[in-house]
Amino acid sequence: MLIYLDNCCYNRPFDDQLQFKIRLETQAKLQIQKDIIDGKHKLIWSYVLDYENSKNPFMEKREAIAPLRDLAVKIVVETDEIINFAEKLKVKGIKTFDALHIACAVSSNCDYYLTTDRKLLRSKINEINIADPIQFIFEQGEYLC
Repeated sequence: MLIYLDNCCYNRPFDDQLQFKIRLETQAKLQIQKDIIDGKHKLIWSYVLDYENSKNPFMEKREAIAPLRDLAVKIVVETDEIINFAEKLKVKGIKTFDALHIACAVSSNCDYYLTTDRKLLRSKINEINIADPIQFIFEQGEYLC
Protein backbone atom coordinates (compact mmCIF):
# COMPACT_ATOMS: atom_id res chain seq x y z
CA MET A 1 0.00 0.00 0.00
CA LEU A 2 1.32 3.43 -0.95
CA ILE A 3 0.94 6.13 1.69
CA TYR A 4 1.83 9.79 1.96
CA LEU A 5 2.19 11.50 5.33
CA ASP A 6 1.90 15.26 5.36
CA ASN A 7 4.15 17.57 7.36
CA CYS A 8 1.86 17.69 10.40
CA CYS A 9 2.15 13.89 10.74
CA TYR A 10 5.93 14.08 10.79
CA ASN A 11 5.78 16.83 13.39
CA ARG A 12 3.16 15.17 15.62
CA PRO A 13 5.72 13.51 17.95
CA PHE A 14 6.98 17.02 18.81
CA ASP A 15 3.54 18.33 19.82
CA ASP A 16 2.15 18.47 23.37
CA GLN A 17 1.99 14.82 24.40
CA LEU A 18 -0.10 15.70 27.47
CA GLN A 19 -3.10 15.96 25.14
CA PHE A 20 -4.58 12.49 24.81
CA LYS A 21 -5.52 12.68 21.11
CA ILE A 22 -2.10 14.02 20.19
CA ARG A 23 -0.47 11.19 22.14
CA LEU A 24 -2.64 8.61 20.33
CA GLU A 25 -1.89 10.15 16.94
CA THR A 26 1.80 10.12 17.78
CA GLN A 27 1.73 6.45 18.69
CA ALA A 28 -0.22 5.62 15.53
CA LYS A 29 2.24 7.62 13.39
CA LEU A 30 5.19 5.84 14.99
CA GLN A 31 3.53 2.45 14.36
CA ILE A 32 2.95 3.39 10.71
CA GLN A 33 6.60 4.43 10.48
CA LYS A 34 7.64 1.05 11.91
CA ASP A 35 5.34 -0.70 9.41
CA ILE A 36 7.04 1.22 6.59
CA ILE A 37 10.46 0.12 7.86
CA ASP A 38 9.15 -3.46 8.08
CA GLY A 39 7.90 -3.30 4.49
CA LYS A 40 4.16 -3.45 5.24
CA HIS A 41 3.56 -0.12 3.52
CA LYS A 42 5.45 1.97 0.99
CA LEU A 43 6.14 5.62 1.70
CA ILE A 44 5.97 8.43 -0.84
CA TRP A 45 7.90 11.64 -0.11
CA SER A 46 7.84 14.93 -2.02
CA TYR A 47 9.66 18.13 -2.77
CA VAL A 48 6.96 19.89 -0.72
CA LEU A 49 7.97 17.91 2.38
CA ASP A 50 11.61 18.77 1.73
CA TYR A 51 10.74 22.46 1.47
CA GLU A 52 8.51 22.58 4.54
CA ASN A 53 10.98 20.65 6.67
CA SER A 54 13.82 22.93 5.59
CA LYS A 55 11.79 25.90 6.84
CA ASN A 56 11.17 24.39 10.27
CA PRO A 57 12.72 26.85 12.74
CA PHE A 58 13.67 24.04 15.14
CA MET A 59 16.88 22.32 14.11
CA GLU A 60 16.21 19.22 16.24
CA LYS A 61 12.87 18.68 14.45
CA ARG A 62 14.41 19.20 11.00
CA GLU A 63 17.18 16.74 11.82
CA ALA A 64 14.77 14.13 13.19
CA ILE A 65 12.40 14.33 10.22
CA ALA A 66 14.90 14.57 7.33
CA PRO A 67 16.20 10.96 7.54
CA LEU A 68 12.66 9.63 7.14
CA ARG A 69 12.98 10.70 3.50
CA ASP A 70 15.31 7.73 3.05
CA LEU A 71 12.42 5.36 3.77
CA ALA A 72 10.53 6.56 0.70
CA VAL A 73 10.22 4.38 -2.39
CA LYS A 74 9.65 7.51 -4.47
CA ILE A 75 10.45 11.21 -4.17
CA VAL A 76 7.88 13.28 -6.04
CA VAL A 77 9.20 16.27 -7.97
CA GLU A 78 7.16 19.22 -9.15
CA THR A 79 5.28 18.79 -12.42
CA ASP A 80 2.66 20.79 -14.29
CA GLU A 81 0.14 18.04 -13.45
CA ILE A 82 0.78 18.51 -9.72
CA ILE A 83 0.55 22.30 -9.91
CA ASN A 84 -2.68 22.15 -11.96
CA PHE A 85 -4.34 19.69 -9.59
CA ALA A 86 -3.24 21.74 -6.58
CA GLU A 87 -4.83 24.82 -8.16
CA LYS A 88 -8.13 22.92 -8.48
CA LEU A 89 -7.93 21.97 -4.81
CA LYS A 90 -7.22 25.58 -3.80
CA VAL A 91 -10.49 26.60 -5.47
CA LYS A 92 -12.19 24.22 -3.02
CA GLY A 93 -10.65 26.19 -0.13
CA ILE A 94 -7.63 24.00 0.56
CA LYS A 95 -4.49 25.92 1.52
CA THR A 96 -1.56 26.03 -0.92
CA PHE A 97 0.84 23.63 0.82
CA ASP A 98 -1.94 21.20 1.71
CA ALA A 99 -3.09 21.25 -1.91
CA LEU A 100 0.46 20.58 -3.12
CA HIS A 101 0.89 17.68 -0.69
CA ILE A 102 -2.40 16.11 -1.80
CA ALA A 103 -1.54 16.64 -5.46
CA CYS A 104 1.81 14.89 -4.92
CA ALA A 105 0.06 11.95 -3.26
CA VAL A 106 -2.55 11.70 -6.03
CA SER A 107 0.07 11.94 -8.78
CA SER A 108 1.89 9.00 -7.18
CA ASN A 109 -1.26 6.89 -6.98
CA CYS A 110 -1.10 6.73 -3.20
CA ASP A 111 -3.81 4.73 -1.50
CA TYR A 112 -3.86 7.03 1.54
CA TYR A 113 -3.00 10.59 2.42
CA LEU A 114 -2.39 10.82 6.17
CA THR A 115 -2.81 14.06 8.09
CA THR A 116 -3.74 15.34 11.51
CA ASP A 117 -5.20 18.55 10.07
CA ARG A 118 -8.89 18.63 11.10
CA LYS A 119 -9.98 20.72 8.11
CA LEU A 120 -8.32 18.37 5.64
CA LEU A 121 -9.83 15.36 7.38
CA ARG A 122 -13.28 16.82 6.65
CA SER A 123 -12.41 17.43 2.99
CA LYS A 124 -13.87 15.14 0.38
CA ILE A 125 -11.37 14.50 -2.39
CA ASN A 126 -12.47 11.65 -4.62
CA GLU A 127 -8.98 10.91 -5.89
CA ILE A 128 -7.56 9.74 -2.55
CA ASN A 129 -8.46 8.42 0.89
CA ILE A 130 -7.70 10.98 3.57
CA ALA A 131 -7.30 9.71 7.13
CA ASP A 132 -5.54 10.51 10.35
CA PRO A 133 -2.95 8.01 11.62
CA ILE A 134 -5.37 6.50 14.16
CA GLN A 135 -8.11 5.97 11.57
CA PHE A 136 -5.58 4.47 9.18
CA ILE A 137 -4.40 1.96 11.79
CA PHE A 138 -7.98 0.91 12.52
CA GLU A 139 -8.89 0.62 8.83
CA GLN A 140 -5.96 -1.76 8.36
CA GLY A 141 -7.41 -3.94 11.11
CA GLU A 142 -4.05 -5.43 12.04
CA TYR A 143 -3.95 -4.05 15.57
CA LEU A 144 -7.44 -4.93 16.72
CA CYS A 145 -7.96 -7.53 19.43
